[in-house]
Amino acid sequence: MAGLTSDSPTPRSLTVHGQSRVLEVVFSDGAEFRIPFELMRIYSPSAEVQGHGPGQEVLQTGKRNVDLAGLEPVGNYAVQPTFSDGHDTGIFSWDYLYFLGSQQTQLWADYERRLKAAGVERDAPMPEKAGHACGH
Repeated sequence: MAGLTSDSPTPRSLTVHGQSRVLEVVFSDGAEFRIPFELMRIYSPSAEVQGHGPGQEVLQTGKRNVDLAGLEPVGNYAVQPTFSDGHDTGIFSWDYLYFLGSQQTQLWADYERRLKAAGVERDAPMPEKAGHACGH
């Protein structure tokens, strides 16, 4: 398996822990992370979550109890999870999983800050999606 760059750590093992809702990843450099499914879901690299540019991110709420319904390999560089809420468009490269695992404390703090700034609770349901109009 390869990372996105030649010197990137690569996973030696991926273990889905359904009961505790974490993905355990052991990397080739010895780093081991337990990444909560909720963290993966709220920071999904998909356009649905990240938008198509800076400032277009969609704040995710109500994901505390999200489960991992599936985890498929993508080439030799990533996995694509399917979450219990139906979200399945994020491709998590090895580098991105390493980032999520190594930066968990900061990512949770950023998420709490964004929730507070938006005036919403972590467990609030996501608003209904608007139609896919072209803006006419």
